[in-house]
Amino acid sequence: MVITGSDDVSIQHLKRQLQASFQMKDLGCLHYFLGLEVHSNSKGVLLHQHKYTEDLISLAGLQMANPVDTPLEVNVKYHRDEGDILPNPLLYRQLVGSLNYLTITRPDISFAVQQVSQFMHTPRHLHLAGVRRTIHYLKGTSHRGLFFPAGSSLQLLGYSDADWAGCPDTRRSVTGWCMFLGPTLISWKSKKQSRVSKSSTESEYRAMSLACSEIIWLRGLLADLDFPQPNATPLLADNTSAIQIVANPVFHERTKHIEVDCHSIREAYDDHIISLPHVTSTLQLANIFTKAVPRPRHQFLISKLMLLDQPHQFEGGC
Repeated sequence: MVITGSDDVSIQHLKRQLQASFQMKDLGCLHYFLGLEVHSNSKGVLLHQHKYTEDLISLAGLQMANPVDTPLEVNVKYHRDEGDILPNPLLYRQLVGSLNYLTITRPDISFAVQQVSQFMHTPRHLHLAGVRRTIHYLKGTSHRGLFFPAGSSLQLLGYSDADWAGCPDTRRSVTGWCMFLGPTLISWKSKKQSRVSKSSTESEYRAMSLACSEIIWLRGLLADLDFPQPNATPLLADNTSAIQIVANPVFHERTKHIEVDCHSIREAYDDHIISLPHVTSTLQLANIFTKAVPRPRHQFLISKLMLLDQPHQFEGGC
């Protein structure tokens, strides 16, 4: 159990109540919990999974592997039926399952994990090569984790993006979004869409609708925690046509084939729950959740996601 809060007196009172009813051992300040390592100091809190990553590298037998700069090769598409089937898929499934748990503190591998998770039923040697590539990347970044700076803003902000027809087998698009509380990344997603989109505008519109649902949920959660959002939450997108479909009250003929639930974003916009500022593709941070990007672009995006590589700079205090 993890107990957190800003009122030390109330925390001590709660612990005494728990100790009166249950056999309990107080382990002091939080440092390790279910594979997550916690470092804190006056600047903030860093969460990472270094030991878990090292165990994953050992499971893959890549302790002596050379690190690479990105989790996936750029412009490489993984097909469902390409290459020879693995005779025993057990290791593949173990590695992908472990990678999925690692995305708790490693949003930079979310797209790579989304890609290789599609082939759990009948993985092939080329799919395993993609998994091994991601683990080579982790070999050089095992200490990387999410940083939560102290005293930062509590203004919610979202980014939404899509890679149109990104799946080579189904031609479905990939949705990517990420949510920030001030400068801190708190929620993200990389997922293949459930329908084929007929245009890039449609795929972006679907992604924006899913991101809007997350914003509504987060706003409710923050209100329950007594941090209501007084203003509309900005959802930044780089597709002007998709933004216009939401903002224009006229029902466009070209949107009739889109499911009704996608149009709920219009109500959120009209009710001033969200706003839709345009962001250039260069500054679209959700880009890292929709496609593999080159090293310079990858490094820029992870810096904006508040991912740090040096937890030894943090003291072990509470």
